[in-house]
Amino acid sequence: MSLKSPLPAIRSLAGALGLAFAASVATAADYATRDVGPWVVASSSDGQGCFLTRTYPSPRATTVQFGLDTDGSNRLTLLNANWSIEDRERLRLTFRFSDAAFPRHLAVGIASEGKKGFVTSFGATFPRTFATSNILHVKRGDVPVEELALDGSGAAVAELNRCVARHRATATPRPVRGEKGRIPVDPFAAKGKRDSR
Repeated sequence: MSLKSPLPAIRSLAGALGLAFAASVATAADYATRDVGPWVVASSSDGQGCFLTRTYPSPRATTVQFGLDTDGSNRLTLLNANWSIEDRERLRLTFRFSDAAFPRHLAVGIASEGKKGFVTSFGATFPRTFATSNILHVKRGDVPVEELALDGSGAAVAELNRCVARHRATATPRPVRGEKGRIPVDPFAAKGKRDSR
C-alpha cells in the first residue's frame, strides 16, 4: 500500500479557502454607494459599517450623517459651515423625533470638511426611531439648533441595514479587550522577531 502525500490536497483546500475569503472581503468592500431618495448610503472607510448622509438646501445647508456599525453601535452627526462649536466641546442638546425625545443628551463637537458640528450616539433601538421619524428637531436649552425633515428615512435605513449586514457577514472579529499584544503576528518566527498585535 502506497501512502500519498497530503500536501496537494492541503494546498488545494488552502487555495479554495483563500479564494473564498478574498471573494467575501471583496463583496463587502465593493458595496456601491447608493442614492435612496434624498439620502446617500455608503460604506464606512474603516469597513466596520455604513452610513447615510443628506445635505439640506441653503441657506443653512446642514449635513446629517447617521452611521451604523457591524457591532450595532450608531452615531448621529450634524454639520454646518456657520456653526462655531469647538472640537471636542461637550454639549447637552435636546433631540426630538416624531415619536421620541432625548432631553439634555450628550453630544461632542467635531469638525469635518470645512464644517463644524456635533456627534452623538443612541441605544440599539435608535435606527428604528430614525427610520420611522418624519422630523428631527434639535435645541440647545431654549435655542433652536436645527429643524429638519426626515422624509425617506425609512427606505434609507432599510438600505443602511442591508449594507451593514453585508459587512457583518464578511467582517473579521475585532480583538477582545485585554488580548492586545498576547498573540504574535507570526507565532512561528524566531523568538526575537515575534511582533505582537
